[in-house]
Amino acid sequence: MSRSRAEARTKHPRQERRGEARLPGAVATLVAITLYLALPQKLLIAPRFVLPALELLLLIALVAINPRRLTRETRTLRVLSLTLVLLIAASNLVALGVLVHELVAAEVKDGRSLLVAALQVWMTNIIAFGLAYWELDRGGRSAGHRCLEISCPWPTSGSPRTRTTTPCKKSPTEQVVPLTGSPP
Repeated sequence: MSRSRAEARTKHPRQERRGEARLPGAVATLVAITLYLALPQKLLIAPRFVLPALELLLLIALVAINPRRLTRETRTLRVLSLTLVLLIAASNLVALGVLVHELVAAEVKDGRSLLVAALQVWMTNIIAFGLAYWELDRGGRSAGHRCLEISCPWPTSGSPRTRTTTPCKKSPTEQVVPLTGSPP
């Protein structure tokens, strides 16, 4: 079977797979859990293993439902994944509040440990934001590759006198009225 060059450039076996890979999100979640476990005890609101155990249980449930690729997106999965992200973000926010209180209180004996804790909180914040954006972007991770059909309601090329309207890629037959004062 011979393929044309254009087809070979556009159709790669990885592009034909459905859904997104589970591994990046799971690894990022595990890193966030590990960073929380490494925080000093004075920055934690609960016993050290309570929140990480709950986060791990949620992650295991999510991975068990979609083990390799995110192909199914149900309301339950969405609620579980948003709960996991919110739990990570909330625990990080509380740790940040306690950290700021410890820095302002001026009772710090070991500044180096607080700076390392600040780095851990910062890294966890980046991970939590990335997971939240990944989840909320276009209805979830498995819906991230669906195209939206959008038509352009404004002129897209030319000067104000010679401006023509160009339909967007997804609506080749739709024409848009120019925004200049003259009727078409």
